[in-house]
Amino acid sequence: MSSVSVATRGGGQTTLDAKAVETFRSGLRGELVMPGDAGYDEVRALWNAMIDRRPALIARCAGTADVIHALKLAREKDLLVSIRGAGHNIAGKASCDGGLMIDLSGLRDVRVDPVKRTVRTGPGATLGDLDHETQAFGLAVPVGINSTTGIAGLTLGGGFGWISRKHGLTVDSLLSADVVLADGRLVHASPKEEPELFWGLQGGGGNLGIVTSFEFQTHSVGPEVLAGLVVHPGDASVEVARYWRDFCKTAPDEASCWIVARKAPPLPFLPEEWHGRQVLVLAMMYTGDMAAGEKAFADLRAFGKPIADVVGPHPYAGWQQAFDPLLTPGARNYWKSHNFTAMTDEALDTILEYAGKLPSPASEIFVAQLGGATNKVASDATAYPHRDAAFVMNVHTRWEDPGDDDACVSWARTFFDATAPFATGGVYVNFVSEDEDRVEAAYGSNYQRLAKLKKRYDPDNVFRVNQNVAPAKS
Repeated sequence: MSSVSVATRGGGQTTLDAKAVETFRSGLRGELVMPGDAGYDEVRALWNAMIDRRPALIARCAGTADVIHALKLAREKDLLVSIRGAGHNIAGKASCDGGLMIDLSGLRDVRVDPVKRTVRTGPGATLGDLDHETQAFGLAVPVGINSTTGIAGLTLGGGFGWISRKHGLTVDSLLSADVVLADGRLVHASPKEEPELFWGLQGGGGNLGIVTSFEFQTHSVGPEVLAGLVVHPGDASVEVARYWRDFCKTAPDEASCWIVARKAPPLPFLPEEWHGRQVLVLAMMYTGDMAAGEKAFADLRAFGKPIADVVGPHPYAGWQQAFDPLLTPGARNYWKSHNFTAMTDEALDTILEYAGKLPSPASEIFVAQLGGATNKVASDATAYPHRDAAFVMNVHTRWEDPGDDDACVSWARTFFDATAPFATGGVYVNFVSEDEDRVEAAYGSNYQRLAKLKKRYDPDNVFRVNQNVAPAKS
């Protein structure tokens, strides 16, 4: 084995000789993967193919001791460090060029306590892993809508999905976390133990430490729910979208309906002549009694002349996977996002105008309905501050050919600018792309408190490969 050059936090390089590398390797219960090793390219690959970084060292951790061991090397040698959960982040913050990736993707254990109605997960678990275990007991945690998303990144950014209007954000169900701090200490954070750290973990991203275990409160959901899609022709989008907007004003917290504007994928329930044509999709789910759900959605489903209506009883875990085929790894992706307190006619008209100019067949615009329980928490109660957001718009620009990069990214940026006058200026941190500097917009009035916590828990900014909050200056 030869020596290896590794990037440092300050932008330079340091050399680990063969003995140092072997000492590090032998101290891991997991696996050390380096360039040239079998499987290196598979291990470093991220969900977004736009991000192609090459770490010098990848520590595939088998437990908390491995995390502490890897962080010890990083501190001693001043190495550039990134932390990988499931590798799903749009900005690719799980990886770093030439540095040390601390890979937690193997830590996927999920343990449910059906008596206390709690669940504890490892940082490598996906939403699918979590749903699989909790649904065995008719329980769920509010999480996102793509089952391959990692629970760690989702939670640390805030987290929202189909049951958030009823049960709040993911962080609102977080009970505690085990955290390896920048100095190598393992601490337990909860409302009573390290409460300031716990507050920062509730939406502050990976800025304060490496979470090795999450504990959540669960809620009664499913295992069968009323959910599905109503698909409308693109030329009816304006009328349908405005009706949907008015529905949202009076919808019960149990009802959640999102709109998706895109070209129709070749779904089996859509007539073949509609494949590839412009459509507006209403994606809906009711958290609660099936008959109550039918009543809540009745007028919305009856409006207009939809191409298809496949709303009905579905396994909750299956509904959580419904959009997975449209979000598989390996494609090129670029996102732009806005928060809205209201959806005006002008905002909807602008969204739908650009929906008619999508730059690729796989691109889409979705607008998520929030409100409900997500707005019933004070903006400073958690690091996630956007408790006024009634809607979140995200532009999923998605394509395969690198030659289309400029056109797709340019379209997304132009659309983002066009919708900015109607938005709050805030943004969900998990939707911030690699080239954006929107950290202060992501944390708003909570930014300075986070910066002070950063100074307390990570004054040297060891955890900097993220949507980075710099330590407060003295």
